[in-house]
Amino acid sequence: MKTSGNTILITGGTSGIGLGLALRFHEAGNKVIVAGRRRELLEQITTDHPGIDAVVLDVADGASILRASEAIAVRHPDLNVLINNAGVMHWEDVRDASSLQVAEDTIGTNLLGSIRMVYAFLPQLSTKADAAILSVSSALAFVPFPATPTYGASKAALHSFMESLRVQLADESIQVIEIVPPGVRTTLLGQQQDEQAMPLEDFLSEAMALLQATPQAQEIVVERARPIRHATANGAYGDLLAMFSTMKGPRS
Repeated sequence: MKTSGNTILITGGTSGIGLGLALRFHEAGNKVIVAGRRRELLEQITTDHPGIDAVVLDVADGASILRASEAIAVRHPDLNVLINNAGVMHWEDVRDASSLQVAEDTIGTNLLGSIRMVYAFLPQLSTKADAAILSVSSALAFVPFPATPTYGASKAALHSFMESLRVQLADESIQVIEIVPPGVRTTLLGQQQDEQAMPLEDFLSEAMALLQATPQAQEIVVERARPIRHATANGAYGDLLAMFSTMKGPRS
């Protein structure tokens, strides 16, 4: 993927990794459209960062995605890059019946949301040169964190979907890239002060450097995510799963 001269739509673009990527790509010379559910946050971002555009979009709502795709086709006909970043992560205890709603919402946003976005925007992307679809998965797609079981399952399924998407689009001019973060200091699970998590700016710098250095990459895996991403191949899966299993949620 080229890292400048694109028109890029980023879901979940109002905070954390999504907003960070939006600002980095904007600074690199791209037209960036941030998407999110909260209009007031989007308006603040466009005010604070002139040149960035915004669209109200809820990836858990198919009708919202359709409206956004129709609006962007008119406002930004040059759109050539989609970054699926919107995601949720919550503590989940399968012994608690109320956690079923957590599980359903997680799948609806993390997996179905990304799939819906691909289906909605693929017709526009398929007509563009240098087109790309990127999805932000997680190192936890490869070794789960048992206190958030559906989160890991949703990211594992997203990884599988991206692998198949890459095969189906092999004859198209659309690059398919998976971004695999480790734990990053964001509000996703309230780990913004977690010293064990990777600082957000460090993650963004390394990920952008990898995108620039390896334009044909299928996966962008920063150094701190590699032991988890390759745990099965390296024989470390059991040890990592055991370690993650000692980390309990707030209700455990």
